[in-house]
Amino acid sequence: MRVLQLTLEEALEVSKAVGNRQRMKMLELLTDGPMNVNEFAGKLGIPFSTAAANIKKLEEAGLISTEVVPGRGSQKISSKRYDRIIIDLESKTKETEEFITIEMAIGEYVNCEAEPTCGLVSEKNIINVLDDPRAFFEPERKNAQLIWFRSGFLEYHFPNRIPYGSEAEEISLSAELCSEAPYHKQDWPSDITCWINGVEIGTWTSPSDFGGERGFLTPSWWEDHNTQYGMLKQWKVNEAGSFIDSTPISSVSVKNLKLNEKPYISVQFGVKKDAAKVGGMNIFGSKFGNYEQDLLLKIKHKC
Repeated sequence: MRVLQLTLEEALEVSKAVGNRQRMKMLELLTDGPMNVNEFAGKLGIPFSTAAANIKKLEEAGLISTEVVPGRGSQKISSKRYDRIIIDLESKTKETEEFITIEMAIGEYVNCEAEPTCGLVSEKNIINVLDDPRAFFEPERKNAQLIWFRSGFLEYHFPNRIPYGSEAEEISLSAELCSEAPYHKQDWPSDITCWINGVEIGTWTSPSDFGGERGFLTPSWWEDHNTQYGMLKQWKVNEAGSFIDSTPISSVSVKNLKLNEKPYISVQFGVKKDAAKVGGMNIFGSKFGNYEQDLLLKIKHKC
C-alpha cells in the first residue's frame, strides 16, 4: 500500500485538490486502473475541458501521475500515486518546530578585552581613535562593521529561545574572520578560538590577514592597503562532539554546554595571549568584507 504522510502545512494544498466531488470521484475511479481524459469525461458525464482541468489540479498536488503513451495519435494516461493519505495533526513545519536562527551585529558585544593593534570602524568612519582599547566601550561601538585586536576577546549574549521542555540537539555559530596584522599580511597565521557558555569549543588557525584585493562589501573610503575581507567559518556542536566546517576538533558535546541553565547563550571569539600563533583577529559585519552576514547562531532542538 502506497501511503502519503503529510504535516498540517503540507496538507493545505492537498486538501484543496481533494475538496471537490469530481476530483474525489476521479481518484476513486483510478483505483481500478489508469484512465485517459476521455474516459474520465464519459464516466463522470462532464466536458472534456472540465476533466482536463481537474486532472491538472490532481497532478499539481502530487496525487496522480500522467504520462503520454502512443495510440491513435498520442494520449495522456493518468495513474493514482497513493492508496492512503495520512495527516499528522501534531506536526508543524520542520523549520518552525526544530530550528532557531538569531543574527547579531558584531558591535553588540557585552564584554571585551583588546590589545593593540586594535580598533573599530563603522560603515562610514573610524569609531573614536585607533589602537586605544577605550574605544571598545564607546556607545557607537554598536554600529561597528569591522573590529580587530592583537589579542583579547569579544563576548556576545544571544537570547536563549529554546522552548521550555525542549533539548538542544545542535548549536552552530558562523562569522567572517581573519588574522590581524598592521595593514594586511598574507602570511600571518593566528589561532582564533570560540567559547560557548564558557566552554572552549575549538581553535581555527587563520592563514592570513587578507588584503591586496578589495572585499565585495568593503566601503570605498576604507583604504586598499588595509584588511579587506575574511573567511566564513562555522563552529558546530552536537551530540557527537565539536566541529569547524564539519572537521572534528574536540569531544565537547552539546550537553556539556548546559544551554538550558541561563536566559542567554554566551559566545566568545578571541585570541589567547599564550596561543601558539598570536596573530590577532578581525571580525566582519554584514556591510564589510565578502559575506553579507553578521554573527549567525543556529540551534536545532527537539520537543
